Amino acid sequence: QLQLVESGAGLVQAGGSLSLSCAASGSPLGYYSIGWFRHASGAVPEAVSCRSAPDDSTYYADSGKGRFTISRDNAKNTVYLQMNNLKPEDTAVYFCAADPDYYPEEDRCSADFASWGQGTRVTVSS
Repeated sequence: QLQLVESGAGLVQAGGSLSLSCAASGSPLGYYSIGWFRHASGAVPEAVSCRSAPDDSTYYADSGKGRFTISRDNAKNTVYLQMNNLKPEDTAVYFCAADPDYYPEEDRCSADFASWGQGTRVTVSS
């Protein structure tokens, strides 16, 4: 069974950058679609970025386009989310997710992932 563990939590000033990592164990991540989601206090959880396994179709939420980049290193069995020019509204708990049978598309990514990490907190101060 795939297990995911996020890291990279931190406090950063607006305009700064953070890189989140999601280390997978139990199965080769290369066969899985991957995703990053976030849940801010008092808000609905949202997909931040997702990438489909078969064809690398990549989804970015409008809120992160041009600022966030999702990537994977299959050799390290790790998924990354590089976040630049962070804003206070990016403050949230970020979760990584993976699924071998769900294929997000460039314009759509839902929470239909089977495996989830425990979350890592990102705080952006103004």
